[in-house]
Amino acid sequence: MITMKNLKKDFDKGRVHAVADVSFEIADNEIFALLGPNGAGKTTTMRMLSTLLAPTAGEIEYDGMPAKGNEQAVKSRIGFLTNEIRLDGQFSPNQSAEYFGRLYGMEKEQIGKNRKELFDYFGITEFADRKYETFSTGMKQKASVAICMIHDPQVVIFDEPTNGLDVLTQRLIEDYILQLKEKGKCVIISTHLLDVVERLADRAGVIIDGKSVFCGTCGEMLEAEKAATLSDAFVSLYTKHHREEPAIAGKPAGRSGLFRGRKA
Repeated sequence: MITMKNLKKDFDKGRVHAVADVSFEIADNEIFALLGPNGAGKTTTMRMLSTLLAPTAGEIEYDGMPAKGNEQAVKSRIGFLTNEIRLDGQFSPNQSAEYFGRLYGMEKEQIGKNRKELFDYFGITEFADRKYETFSTGMKQKASVAICMIHDPQVVIFDEPTNGLDVLTQRLIEDYILQLKEKGKCVIISTHLLDVVERLADRAGVIIDGKSVFCGTCGEMLEAEKAATLSDAFVSLYTKHHREEPAIAGKPAGRSGLFRGRKA
């Protein structure tokens, strides 16, 4: 169980509020989707969950254990995949598996066992000694997921895991995420693809302007917003909770982000 209570993250000496007030609870054996427009604070929230960033305020607990002061213990149980963290193009999957496995304190035999299972599943065994710079986009993503999971973490955090992938690679990764849930893992995904949310997520949390504004199932979101589609429900939440832009240099205030460029 992960508990987030009133998380806040400021940058630039408090002048930039990336996350203002986020609270969610996420259970084991659950796929939880984190939704929000660009700049809402999703990636910052996930980086705080992984202890890569320390919250300005608020609390994070893993099974009742505070993340603050227990960063190494938290890192040991997390697999975190984000577009901001890329594998070195000069490395190969075999080299990365060995490096990250040792980094997590794994024995050589266990690294080999996990590597074989993951590489076989994602179809990268025959490319295991090739450099990442020679890989296609899909192969790079499959290798990234495999290396992220080399230490068999209990908590899995995937930031946009299927963006830009072909249908077959996307389906392979989605099926893998469903298998993680069956193994009792706590899985958190961030995505803009609402059809992926409908297929995978048990529940979704919505962040608007750095604040959590909804948490529940897709059906509950549809019912709460009286919407026919998840897209309509998300737009309804955005409309309710998004702050209006202030007037700048004589320009009248107006809506931004999701509605920029649309006529009123």
